[in-house]
Amino acid sequence: MEEVMALVANFGFPVVVSFYLLIRIEGKLEALTASMKDLSKVIAKLL
Repeated sequence: MEEVMALVANFGFPVVVSFYLLIRIEGKLEALTASMKDLSKVIAKLL
């Protein structure tokens, strides 16, 4: 918790929140990208 408070003090609240959200969303974006690739392969097979 002290590390988070130090980040907020040094970089500001909006920067820390943005960084946190980017880290959380990264895994979901990777899964979405993989799903889109799989979908395009399935569509290519159907055509």
